[in-house]
Amino acid sequence: MEQLSLPARHKAQGTITLPGSKSISNRTLLLAALASGVTEIRDLLASDDTSRMLEALQTLGVKLENFAENAWRVTGCNGNFPNKNAEIFLGNAGTAFRPLTAALALAGGDYTLSGVPRMHERPIGDLVDALKQAGSEVHYLANNGFPPLKLYPPKIDLSKPIKIRGDVSSQFLTALLMALPLTKQKATIEVVGELISKPYIEITLNLMAKFGIDVVRDGWERFTIPENCSYKSPGIFFVEGDASSASYFLAAGAISGGPVRVIGISKDSIQGDVKFTGPLGQPVYTTAPLSYMNAIISWGDNWIESRAPVGGKLLPLNIDCNHIPDAAMTLAIVALFAEGTSTLRNIASWRVKETDRIAAMATELRKVGAIVEEGADYIKITPPAQLTPNAVIDTYDDHRMAMCFSLVSLGGVPITINDPACVNKTFPNYFKEFKNIAIS
Repeated sequence: MEQLSLPARHKAQGTITLPGSKSISNRTLLLAALASGVTEIRDLLASDDTSRMLEALQTLGVKLENFAENAWRVTGCNGNFPNKNAEIFLGNAGTAFRPLTAALALAGGDYTLSGVPRMHERPIGDLVDALKQAGSEVHYLANNGFPPLKLYPPKIDLSKPIKIRGDVSSQFLTALLMALPLTKQKATIEVVGELISKPYIEITLNLMAKFGIDVVRDGWERFTIPENCSYKSPGIFFVEGDASSASYFLAAGAISGGPVRVIGISKDSIQGDVKFTGPLGQPVYTTAPLSYMNAIISWGDNWIESRAPVGGKLLPLNIDCNHIPDAAMTLAIVALFAEGTSTLRNIASWRVKETDRIAAMATELRKVGAIVEEGADYIKITPPAQLTPNAVIDTYDDHRMAMCFSLVSLGGVPITINDPACVNKTFPNYFKEFKNIAIS
């Protein structure tokens, strides 16, 4: 197995430009493909996940042109994929697999969707059940409730609201919302139970509006797609920098002094993970948690900057992380540097991500000396008096595990990361950028 040894560091300082947002990149690629007209997408994330989406769209007959670095020209198919029979492999890209499942289940073709073994362990039954309510014909090729899937032409029936659980993955609701305009019929979705990761649905609704479709929303319980609506290209679209990726560098500044500045994002971002700055530093949102770590956060038109608190002492956290499920992983590492025990709650969705992130995080935090308690939907972290040096961190083919644990080296201890190339999923240049800011 490939390994990367990171030397002990005590200081992070500098400026980095963020890669494009994965969530925005893959949503925008699919919407551009479904739209009428040509869309130029600038600052698209170059990663394994976006590569899987691009490959899938090309297989479906969508015309794509890579006309500049991280810039793609997509000729939309006006809701009608040219290729009606295809086998599509999507790796472990959930932001590609779930939306494409919904779109192709309503597209009127014969399609097979598969991925890596871990993708075949990630539940998709709630989305499939919802699609069947709409008249889709979806078959499981192995285990019920999980990929791989076989899709056949649907018999659309939207006379009744589609009911879908909201407490497993927001990607299921995103997939339905993005796909239902293909039917040209009025459609209503009713969310059963609490909707998790609401900011990711905000991203979806925002992008759909940019492509010409305004969803009528009644709180977080009911969503209505108007009849006879269709996606239209906005022309040129710029992808924001990735807020989840920003969390590692902002955490580095808070842990080791800083300042560390990330360029490509601001407080006006449509991404929910920008609210990571609330628990990390002094709250700047009216909905921010009351518990925060007291780092110093500064903002500009297209940047965010972090520094350690005056005196260098970070406070422990006790917060509900429903609104920042991905960035919350970074807080678990920052908790190693806090003065007391931190608790991250409402993170059940971690268990159905690239790996079981609660179990993985608990196991690896213990390797560096932390006392960890894990529950079904929470993790409690008590930092050690001194970090354990030379820990070898398993990453579980999970990009966020690798990026998170690199921050441990800023505590003045060397650390080894197994399978560092797993960061290619969202941030291929991560370790190069981290090395540039970890200066001493």
